[in-house]
Amino acid sequence: MNDTFPKFLILNAEHFGDRPAMREKDLGIWQTWTWREMKDEVFAFAQGLAALGFKRGDKLAIVGANRPRLYWGFAAAQCLGGIAVPVYADSAAEEMQYVLNHADIGFLLVEDQEQVDKALAVQENCRALKHIIFDDPRGLRASNHDGYGRDGDGNGGHINRCDDGHDGGGISLHDFAAVQQSGRDLAKENPEFMAHEIAKGSGNDIAIILYTSGTTGKPKGVVMTHDNILITSVNSATQDNLTEQEEVLSYLPMAWVGDHIFSYGQAYVAGFCINCPESVETVANDLREIGPTYYFAPPRVFENILTSVMIRMEDAGAFKQKLFHYFMAVANRSGIAILNGESVARKDRILYALGNLVIYAPLKNTMGFSRIRVAYTAGEAIGPEIFDFFRALGINIKQLYGQTEAAVFITAQPDGEVFADTVGKPCPGVAVKITDDGEVMYRSPGVFHRYHKDEAATRATKTDDGWVMTGDAGYFDVRGHLKIIDRVKDVGHLGNGTLFAPKYIENKLKFFPQIQEAVAFGAGRDFVTVMVNIDLEAVGNWAERNNVAYASYQELAAHPEVYAMILKNIERVNQDLSADQHIADSQIRRFLILHKELDADDGELTRTRKVRRRIIAEKYAMLVEALYSKASSCHVTTQVVFEDGRQGEISADLKIADMPV
Repeated sequence: MNDTFPKFLILNAEHFGDRPAMREKDLGIWQTWTWREMKDEVFAFAQGLAALGFKRGDKLAIVGANRPRLYWGFAAAQCLGGIAVPVYADSAAEEMQYVLNHADIGFLLVEDQEQVDKALAVQENCRALKHIIFDDPRGLRASNHDGYGRDGDGNGGHINRCDDGHDGGGISLHDFAAVQQSGRDLAKENPEFMAHEIAKGSGNDIAIILYTSGTTGKPKGVVMTHDNILITSVNSATQDNLTEQEEVLSYLPMAWVGDHIFSYGQAYVAGFCINCPESVETVANDLREIGPTYYFAPPRVFENILTSVMIRMEDAGAFKQKLFHYFMAVANRSGIAILNGESVARKDRILYALGNLVIYAPLKNTMGFSRIRVAYTAGEAIGPEIFDFFRALGINIKQLYGQTEAAVFITAQPDGEVFADTVGKPCPGVAVKITDDGEVMYRSPGVFHRYHKDEAATRATKTDDGWVMTGDAGYFDVRGHLKIIDRVKDVGHLGNGTLFAPKYIENKLKFFPQIQEAVAFGAGRDFVTVMVNIDLEAVGNWAERNNVAYASYQELAAHPEVYAMILKNIERVNQDLSADQHIADSQIRRFLILHKELDADDGELTRTRKVRRRIIAEKYAMLVEALYSKASSCHVTTQVVFEDGRQGEISADLKIADMPV
């Protein structure tokens, strides 16, 4: 029975042996591993881990960008009955330390020197950690870090802890290739070892611990079994008819549950190929080269792509602009209907075909979307105009709703039932209900096993019969589609009793390309106010075209013309809000533009870019109070953390603007 990932790996090596399983772009060249070759790589590393003492129940933390060897680490640990624990690559050393300690990590697989250095910075506080294995040796072979030395051949080293009264010992540093070689040596001595270890595994075994983003506090470790991931992957792959022919670009954080499903779970059950970009900077170019057939991106990525397209069109000649706008009008009129298989007038169908030849197809090729068969977005609401733009081009982008605790899939939009204002219907095998208080609950094969070391949180989230409280407020519309309003805990009321849903308001603001982030306030107050982060690329491009000079983000954000631009955006949001009698009084009365971008390193956002509302309210309490006073400005000094870990301060006098009544 194929109920674990290692068993699926063996199956795929037999059925799809010579088909590509994974690619990585290195120095501009795509390197490919077939399923058969990948199985050999995974087995060699697994046996190497065993030679280091890794045993059933042990945990392997994995830190770095999307790299084949790091993905192999998941399967290798699971071959031995171990548990993979991915950590966000951009985590600060202290954040990494929290996960290493909370999960009792004994083995750490990292991408490069940067991650090694972070681990060494906190090694004295990570008493369970014994082995660090690195993928990229650059900077490690010749360097002589304080606190540890390396063997001359680069195959291993020993790091001594400072003795502070504990049990002593040290951390061993290993090259990934050397660990694999020791694994191959072990295989010669005991050729049946891997088969026996894999046979011991079952679907009920713990496969992975995925840490939440920690929006309201410390991240929680979500414990998932093989069954949780595999059954959900099978159901979702079946729903979208995914096959071994798919191509996926794996560029999202490996520690995020979405990447684990799209680049690992579904890849193993369907047998398709995942592609690791060369770097974060080359993702757009690598996307064009691969031309994925199956794609996921959060709304902000689609928003940035559309912004980039419109910026380029503004710089194009008059004829090209006229041609673009004419055929986009054709697409907006008939493209979505054609995509849905609906009836369209013969004239419009002919015009759309012509538009595809001269505009749509070249544009999709430029974006890397020429071959997309299924695309998903989730995490935040996506602007209807943005959503419809891509669907009008013939790109089958749909929305889904999910959580880490559900192994992603709770609801998704079926083909032919795609609407900008919903997140779809319950996925196969998933039951969804709404409580009397309006909270969304679900039960599915993907429901998490437990929160690691947190029985109280597990009981508060999951009922004895397997129903999970999402913490989201929502309802089903007449079409049977789920609509999400806001987080239950964030939904409040103004002083006059009017419903206040901050996320709903923030999402409407973020539909504008000039606004990257927004934080709304109003619970218990007389009116609503917001803090805004401008999008530096979009607003910076506008400034360049309009000869608006600026020297920094802070200077651009404070420019009077930028304030006027944001005011117009807020006016449009207020018009939308005024049309809904339930939230008409939630119109925004005052706003300010922050002098710095909200940043995860400063604790203002999670690693998945979610706003930490409570922390922002506390950190900028003086700004909140100023928004609710009659002040026209407020001085603020903010502590920031730079990329190298140094701390500093940014001071500014922020203008507070009133909306026209």
